[in-house]
Amino acid sequence: MKVFTKEKGKLALMAKGAKKPKSQYAAICQPYAHTLLTFYMGKSMGTLSQGEMLHTFRSLREDLDMSAYAAYILELLDSSVEEKQASPNLFALVLRLLERLEAGDDPVLLRRVFEWKVTHLLGIRPQLKACANCGETNGIFSFSIKEAGFLCDRCKHTDQYRLALTDEEVRMLREWFYVRTPNIENIEVSLAMRDKLASVIDTYYDQYSGLRLKSKRFLDQWENWKPKD
Repeated sequence: MKVFTKEKGKLALMAKGAKKPKSQYAAICQPYAHTLLTFYMGKSMGTLSQGEMLHTFRSLREDLDMSAYAAYILELLDSSVEEKQASPNLFALVLRLLERLEAGDDPVLLRRVFEWKVTHLLGIRPQLKACANCGETNGIFSFSIKEAGFLCDRCKHTDQYRLALTDEEVRMLREWFYVRTPNIENIEVSLAMRDKLASVIDTYYDQYSGLRLKSKRFLDQWENWKPKD
């Protein structure tokens, strides 16, 4: 199985007999489970010796809607990090997202915040602090997929397909990227703005990420199918 740990990052572990219903590992090997594991590392793979359940996140597995978002978050995480690269901050972020998803926070918003925040792990971090063309930090900004970030009013002519943004939309794109993990649940955004910025992120990923994730295809179809909020 594949796990993401606070101290060691992403690891591959062998849990012998975990698929058997009466296995001591059956519960702790469930998707999304938050566990405390003891394992021994070999050259390429570890062997699980024991584990303790900290939180099952059972509701995420049993609800199709929440499971679709949780599965995508974890597949995107898997695609964003190399093995054995510890990142306690990223671990805390993913755990918090699952907690807020379980608590009933807007799953679309949680998804988009995570997508935006991990662009730096994928090597496609957008320029959000200043104009991507001239470095201007003040004034009116639009977003340019071509320039991978904001364009000031003076440089907007460099991309005829730029997306005009309000000051609040500029602030929100920055907040989604820079928000600290404990403050994620405090983000407030209208549905119209959320969906507009979601379109920006989708286009940005299509242009730069190179990712083709099965869970994203399913989630996109799921969001198009289910009733709008």
